[in-house]
Amino acid sequence: MTVYTSSLLDTTEGLRYRFFTRKNGVSEGEFASLNCGEAVGDEPENVRENLRRVALNLHCGRDDLFLLHQTHSSVVATVTRDTPKNGLITADASVTCVPDVFLCIKTADCAPVLFADAKNRVVGAAHAGWRGAVGGVLENTIKAMTDIGAEKEHIAAVIGPCIAPQSYTVGRDMVEQFEKADPKASLFFVPAEEYETWRFDLAGYVLARLDRAQIGAAEWVGADTYALKKEFFSYRRSKERNETCGRQLSVIGLVNDSFY
Repeated sequence: MTVYTSSLLDTTEGLRYRFFTRKNGVSEGEFASLNCGEAVGDEPENVRENLRRVALNLHCGRDDLFLLHQTHSSVVATVTRDTPKNGLITADASVTCVPDVFLCIKTADCAPVLFADAKNRVVGAAHAGWRGAVGGVLENTIKAMTDIGAEKEHIAAVIGPCIAPQSYTVGRDMVEQFEKADPKASLFFVPAEEYETWRFDLAGYVLARLDRAQIGAAEWVGADTYALKKEFFSYRRSKERNETCGRQLSVIGLVNDSFY
């Protein structure tokens, strides 16, 4: 199965994670093929089979996948052994210190961010679109991790495939909203060719927020969801084509054996 990983987390024992692409699933048409979004219009049985394949790749059960109802918020769910894994919890990030719980984030241009404190065995996953990032979802995730035993200096974070600045053109209204919420955000907008448009560096902005949070390490895997149309779903690309968009999945979890 086609996945992306990072050297920051690849050698960490007791951890299993993947940034999945849109490949190697069973969905058809606009959702081809590993669509993991349950509420985008795909056939439910196809999504169930896609999630089964994700779980198989992770060497876990389908019921071990913890899915959220995401709304571009900054809300974080702390997952315990008793938390239902049915996707009905409304939040845009989750954290856990429980083994064999695999935290999932669905994206299609927004930045999926996977966190791990290997020393203290705490993991997290966040959905960082521009609203969530400026609203504090990253910092809230780090805080929720430290609340259950993580230490900031031991947290590593990896930003998965997301839209890159060369593909992300925005208007003045978004620039003004950003600068009002975070004056430092102006560093991540560059004038584009068209009048009154700018290119926004989402991954760069997320990295800057993580750096400000003073965690141990962070990096971006460097893949542009908009440009790599055979590998990733892209909400922006689908909207330009008047199509419906699927969702790829990013997953992280603690296990009781070594990562493989």
